[in-house]
Amino acid sequence: MTDTTLHAPTEPDSAPRARFWHDLPFWGLLPSWLLMGFALILPIAIIAAVSVATRGAHGGFAWDFNLAGYRQILWNEGWTGELEFTPQYLLIIARTFLLAGATTLICLAFAVPVAYFISRQPPGLKAILVYLVTLPFWVSMILRVYAWMIILGKDGALPNLLEFLGFPAGMSFMFNDGATLTAMVYTYMPLMVLPVFASIEKLDGTLIEASHDLYGNRWVTLRRVILPLTAPGIVAGAILVFVPSLGAVLEPSLIGGGKQMMMGTLIQLQFGGGRNWPFGAGIAMALMALVMLFLIFTALRAARKEAAA
Repeated sequence: MTDTTLHAPTEPDSAPRARFWHDLPFWGLLPSWLLMGFALILPIAIIAAVSVATRGAHGGFAWDFNLAGYRQILWNEGWTGELEFTPQYLLIIARTFLLAGATTLICLAFAVPVAYFISRQPPGLKAILVYLVTLPFWVSMILRVYAWMIILGKDGALPNLLEFLGFPAGMSFMFNDGATLTAMVYTYMPLMVLPVFASIEKLDGTLIEASHDLYGNRWVTLRRVILPLTAPGIVAGAILVFVPSLGAVLEPSLIGGGKQMMMGTLIQLQFGGGRNWPFGAGIAMALMALVMLFLIFTALRAARKEAAA
């Protein structure tokens, strides 16, 4: 016998929707979303829009769609209107990535032993050493860069020391890639030390002791135990150093003298004396795209390693 009872159609449950609008985490995070939208998303959208605009006759831009800002990175328009390949901006991009990569590797080479030394100190001394690492952040970056100008300049501390040791007088270490690299390493070194220190501090000391008990020397212990287990901190520090180094402006402008441009100084020049805002915005968007590709590659590689583990 079949059941002929009629059931009233059920109305869609509106409770989840009501709970969504009355959800405390939603409203609690709303100010952060608004701040991120106005401080991050909106400026990027404006730069993206300017990058496809037309250069103004007297600077600025006009709201006419034009890809000349991106095309100028690789090609330049000749006298007769034809496009000519110009590698000068590719050389600037290559120099930027080379200096940023060298800065990251040098910071990593110094940060690992420093972080390991700090992590093995008593709690009181450890807190003091961490404070000393963060101490440069209490001083303006401009002052720190000018300090290196005083150290490396013609009458600076380093040339005077070398002259005292018998080297020729009047030496100067300014206005070259080496001086720029030195200032960048000093500027971004704390950004590498702190994440590496946070990872090494969580490392179980018994694993290091077990490595030595199995006749592993210091190099084997570093390569097979310390570095693999502190890889998340190393990756985080590398990102925190590499990404800001790509957009460095003060170091190549003041220490390097602007003779060897980087992408940051090139962007600043286009928005300043060059008066070519679409080109500057195009370079900025290209730089951001390269950084995003680097971050995506790093994230995918870390995910593959985690899945394999």
